[in-house]
Amino acid sequence: MAVNSSQPVALHCVPVPEYGGVARHISDLAEAGLPGYHLVVLCPAGALAARLKEMGADVREADFGTGTGFAASLRTLDTLIDDLKPAIVHSHLAYADVVAAAAVNLRKARKLVRRGTYVPTLFTTEHGIAGDDAVYHGTSWRSLLMETVHRVRLWRTDGKIAVSQSTADQMKRKWGARGVEVVYNGINAAETQQSVTSHRIEAEEGALRVLSLARLAPEKGLDILVEAFAQVREQVPGAHLEVAGAGELKDALTQQVAELGLEDSVSFPGFVNPVEAMGRADVLVQLSVWENCSYTLLDAKAAGLAVVATAVGGNPEILDGSELVPSLNQMKREVAVATVAQKILTSRQDSSEPMNWISKTGMGQAIADLYRKVG
Repeated sequence: MAVNSSQPVALHCVPVPEYGGVARHISDLAEAGLPGYHLVVLCPAGALAARLKEMGADVREADFGTGTGFAASLRTLDTLIDDLKPAIVHSHLAYADVVAAAAVNLRKARKLVRRGTYVPTLFTTEHGIAGDDAVYHGTSWRSLLMETVHRVRLWRTDGKIAVSQSTADQMKRKWGARGVEVVYNGINAAETQQSVTSHRIEAEEGALRVLSLARLAPEKGLDILVEAFAQVREQVPGAHLEVAGAGELKDALTQQVAELGLEDSVSFPGFVNPVEAMGRADVLVQLSVWENCSYTLLDAKAAGLAVVATAVGGNPEILDGSELVPSLNQMKREVAVATVAQKILTSRQDSSEPMNWISKTGMGQAIADLYRKVG
């Protein structure tokens, strides 16, 4: 189905159906718009596609992504390029990056023998590169393989965007990427603040409500948080820890809580509405091994919560030094636990003034400006 629009098309390719950080980036972009461009999103069926349809966005739900296979994904994208003639093909996440690079560069090769072949401009946004290769790739051979793949595909990628300066630096260091531009994840800070305020539940006297909004995964440092909370509870008997989210560490964390005698003060509610969860919290703690441009931290700062986070990746670009603890990998466990506990106990809520950060509209404008600059 062709686009009925006089504006050039920017085709954004997302290879996963879940509604996570990248999906939020895409839905925020659909809400804000790309000035001068018609946004079309290619993604598999799932929560992201459903959300985009609810918003009235132009979404192409098709055989594309990690669950489809490379060859089928490549055919889907190649056919859609023929149909839409997009000015821009813009990929997100490694799988789509590789498929999009293959599709566009195969077209460049075909154009040498078939002059009428249409070739769009190729863009990529990097959302998730870590300083420690093991965070995302697990084994050294896989890290080396992916480094080679990214180096090759970036040679022939026209526009490169990173969601933080830290991310851009890692792209240059690991992949030799040149000409990387930084466009932070946008957030409408005043709206977030108002939304959380409307769900605010005042704490009882003597209470301290600690919140984690993260996957229950090893790289999130949740075992350190639980142990640190045990020390917090000794100082503040009315303290409570809400560990929201799901993941493979649920049973291990539950057992740790039981061994520390914290069953009455730690809860595992699973997936929650983050706005409601922040409305019943005083301090948000995020002890990740790595973050690029965390929406959780942006939301918490906008909401005026006290924040404690590790000084890794893009976190220092969002938070000030008083809100940061060293990377957990840089400390012995007992030191890390004590440091986190003390930081939680001395954390202070942010001011009531809205956070000064790029808006969703500003994010869309910045990306559209880069399209025009490169194109």
